[in-house]
Formats: sequence, structure tokens, C-alpha cells
Amino acid sequence: MYNRILNLDFIGQQTCFLWGPRQTGKSTLIRSLFPRARRYDLLLADVYRALIDRPELIREECLAAGLDGDSQVDPIVIDEVQRIPDLLNEVHWLAENRGLRFLLCGSSARKLKRGGGNLLGGRAVRYQLHPLVAAEIPEFSLDKALNAGLLPRHYLSARPRRLIQAYLGDYLREEIAAEALTRNIPAFSRFLEVAALSNGELINFNTIASECGVSAPTAKGYFQILEDTLIGSFVPAFRRRAKRRVVGAPRFYFFDVGVVAHLTGRGHVQPGSELFGRAFEHFIYMEVSAYASYSEMFFPVSFWRTTSGHEVDFIFEDVALEVKSTFRIQDRHLKGIRAFKEEFKMAQYIVVSRESAPRRTADGILILPWRDFLDRLWGGEIVPPT
Repeated sequence: MYNRILNLDFIGQQTCFLWGPRQTGKSTLIRSLFPRARRYDLLLADVYRALIDRPELIREECLAAGLDGDSQVDPIVIDEVQRIPDLLNEVHWLAENRGLRFLLCGSSARKLKRGGGNLLGGRAVRYQLHPLVAAEIPEFSLDKALNAGLLPRHYLSARPRRLIQAYLGDYLREEIAAEALTRNIPAFSRFLEVAALSNGELINFNTIASECGVSAPTAKGYFQILEDTLIGSFVPAFRRRAKRRVVGAPRFYFFDVGVVAHLTGRGHVQPGSELFGRAFEHFIYMEVSAYASYSEMFFPVSFWRTTSGHEVDFIFEDVALEVKSTFRIQDRHLKGIRAFKEEFKMAQYIVVSRESAPRRTADGILILPWRDFLDRLWGGEIVPPT
């Protein structure tokens, strides 16, 4: 059991949603925090059948137990709540009329929204649990993270390939495909593979649609489903006005490095290879994205690329961040961030690498070993909490 960084303080005070893709560790976290909580797990067939036929059973059982806001100790947990949207009407009534607090867990709110589910009118705090981050793992292994990914079961396993294969088949290719309201599972499966091959690259919807044999609007809709179900996120282009002409297309990153590794069939990534560099950049993005969420600053992340090829991987808050997997940063690695520095004033210009010690160039660019960067990120030194 890892000590997760996510702060769930509000759960003791009011009803909350906890979202996150399957196997990020939501159920394990909740069991550790509230081992005696009344719990409804909608993945259990008997619980699901009983409540889909009669959602009011939750209300009746809570009333029979004499529960109200004063007597309640732990929140009432409903796991995979998106499976029965009508339950939220009962939750709303119990919260309003009995003062009860709920912890509503699920893989995404998309199905609730699509079905007209009651999202409690903004009364519930929303949390998201990401895959593991380096700061949560004693004796963290970069090699393991880049190859197995950071879903807890996969990272912990000595043989993660079969687990990831099952995850891809049972969850991504079937359950997420169902969100597309399509029976063309082969087309969606092909889309997942093409999208994974484009992970971290500029997204051209027409090109991806052509490779998948679907229309451009369909491909764009598939990407939206991945974003809505927390399977990935777009990183937009940095839009501040500049002298140089910039690329406007977004990038897209999946939520886990290991999932991308297996969708693309890239095998074990070797240090020094192009694939290692791409996986390393993806890993750093995941850490920055999780920090933005867990720190509750929710800052957006963008990237900068000019039509002439100058590039900075990530721009967030007052930071320009370039990611290089090399052991030795040379001048040629700094062309992009120096071009950006000429045009935009930032508090910090940072290059994350595999160098052995921090150093600063004469023109003020901070070069950090990746472990130092992560220590500073999670220590609040890169973007101090507000």
C-alpha cells in the first residue's frame, strides 16, 4: 500500500466525487481511509441488479439505519457510480434532507452526463486520482515506470505484460469503446493504436482518421471520449503573441506510459533510444499534470513549437520546461528553450535530463537531473502552492 499524495480532507465535511481510470487505486485508497464505511460496489452483480431495479433501496436502508448528518461517522461509499446514474437522485435527496455525506467513486462522469445524471448541482467537491507518481514510491525505478507504467498493479508486478494486456482488452477496447456508442470495436481498437503511436506528437485528425478508416469528426469524437474518460488529455499550443510563427495543433498524451508501451508494441525501451526519450518526456508530463491536480492549483500546461522547428515541451505557470533524456546537455539541446527565452519572460527556464548534478548556464537556464526536478516539483519549489 502506497501513501498517496491526494488530499481528501473535504470528504469528512461534504459529499465528494472521486474520479480516475480503472486500477489507479481508488478502492484501495478508500478502504484504507474508511474501513468501516457503508459501501455499495456496483461492480458486484447482486448489488448492481438490486440497485438498478430499485435505486431507492439506498434511501430505505439509510433511513432504516437511522443515519443522519449528526450520527454519521464515515461517508457512504458508492463505487463505480456511473453505472447507475439514477442513484444520484437518491444521493441528492439524502444529502439535502438527512445531511448525509457520500463518497462517489467512478472512472468518469461522461456516462452520467450523457444519461442526464444528477451531478448534485455543484454541491459535491471533485477529486481525481492519477496513477502513481514518483514521490509516492520508495526506491522508485525509472526503468520500471517507463516500461510497466504507473498503475499500481502493473508497477508492482514482476510480469506486468499480461496484466496490461488484460487491461487493454477488458477496459480500453471494450468499456471505453462502449462510450463511443459504436459497434465498430475493430475501428476503435485501431484508433487506440494509432493514437498511442501519436502520443506526445502533434495531432492531425484527418491523418489519424485516414489510418483508422473513419471520418475526421469520428476520430475527433474518439479523442474526446478518451479525454472525458480520463484516459488522456490534450496539451494545447502556447498562444501568447510572438514574433515567430507557431504551430497551432494540439498534442495528446495518454494517462499512463505503460499503456502506451503496450498499445504500440514497442517492447522494452533502451536508454539512449528515441523511444526512451519519448517515454521519458511522457513520464515527466504525467508528473507535472498530477502535481497541478494534487496541489489544487489546476494550472494549464501547454507547449511551444515554431514552424521553423524550435520547440519547448511544456509551458506552465511561469516555467518553460524542456525534457531531454541525454546524460549530457549540450548547446544543440538548448536551441528551442533559448529561442523561447528570446521572446518570452519567464521566472524559470528548466531542462530536465539524466545529468548527474544540477547546473546553470551562463544565460540562466537551469539544467536538472530528473530526480532533482521531481524533488523540487513535489517540494513546491518549481511552482509554489498558493
